[in-house]
Amino acid sequence: MAQVMIKVGDVLQSGFWPEPVRVLTVQQIGIYVRIEAVGVRTQHFYQQLLNAEDLKQLEISPGIGRDFGGAAEACFLGIEAHRIRYAYQFDPLLAVSVSQVNPLPHQIDAVYYHILKQPQIRFLLADDPGAGKTIMAGLTLKELKYRGLLRRVPIVVPGHLKDQWLREMKERFGETFTVVDRSVMNAT
Repeated sequence: MAQVMIKVGDVLQSGFWPEPVRVLTVQQIGIYVRIEAVGVRTQHFYQQLLNAEDLKQLEISPGIGRDFGGAAEACFLGIEAHRIRYAYQFDPLLAVSVSQVNPLPHQIDAVYYHILKQPQIRFLLADDPGAGKTIMAGLTLKELKYRGLLRRVPIVVPGHLKDQWLREMKERFGETFTVVDRSVMNAT
């Protein structure tokens, strides 16, 4: 009976596999050794039954642990995306923190205690002139976007205010919108 020197976690190379494999399980079955492994590059699962002669053909290297040789910027962006995705759970006023606004109490009340509490958010902001509809709409959009609940949104404003809305949404909230007006509709 062959003495098995292969351990779980070892990396094996031989003609039995098209790539180096990391050992998942090693089981002695009579004169044979059954190895279950996963490819180091492709993560493909391999299962092989080897005899004593086959075992002599294996090159064994100890497990190499985690490979941190990937793209650091891509890793950072992925981690940052997860942090932003769940940040609202730890900062109840997240949109206020990341926007260039100083909202008034009635705006925070409207957005965080009325609009965002709705199970299905469909709303119309039709407040008095100068009451801060742009800020309330921007805060709501940012919160819904950070929570992953918003992909696109139409904003309907009086024609003479469209440039003001575009500018304020860009400056205060970093959001860019496409204007769809009569000239765009007539052009299509």
